[in-house]
Amino acid sequence: PGGEMVAMTHDSRSQRGISLIEVLIAMVILAIGLLGLVGLQGRLHVTQVESYQRAQALILLQDMTNRIALNRTDALAYVTAEPIGTGMAGGCPVANASRVQRDVREWCEFLIGAAETLGGAQVGAMVGGRGCVEEIATDEYLITVTWQGMAPVTAPPESVPCGAGEYDGGDGSPCVDDLCRRFVSTVVRISDLTPL
Repeated sequence: PGGEMVAMTHDSRSQRGISLIEVLIAMVILAIGLLGLVGLQGRLHVTQVESYQRAQALILLQDMTNRIALNRTDALAYVTAEPIGTGMAGGCPVANASRVQRDVREWCEFLIGAAETLGGAQVGAMVGGRGCVEEIATDEYLITVTWQGMAPVTAPPESVPCGAGEYDGGDGSPCVDDLCRRFVSTVVRISDLTPL
């Protein structure tokens, strides 16, 4: 009887030690899982911001497409010599005499986010929004909106020069060689509506 008692005491001690090791392993697994969730949450935030910016860019792209289509007789006057919007020398144009001038001024203000402010900062559009209108053929215009992405991906093709080189970060930044430049573009074709 006395020997059995010693064996039982020894068993309960080893059981307590095994339970403690199981609890520690469970805590390590839980900690690793929680760290994974934190990383996933960060990636989801970046994806959400990228999606919001793309939606804003598509709205601004459609805005200029409509402006050109509605003022088709002056479509060539919408062509920009340089990207308008963020970083434009002298800011957005102030000329307001013609419909084209008003359209370009308003589009520029939308690109820099002037429609909505928060604490004095313009936050109504994408980060670093810029827009370009190029004539690619007779009565064909390429409209492009570019902005600053949140993380590096593939650089846009060279056939999309709007905002090229404007979205690279400083030393140590992953945003180099236009890897953070995002763009959307469309072609507007102005058809000849004169009767034959």
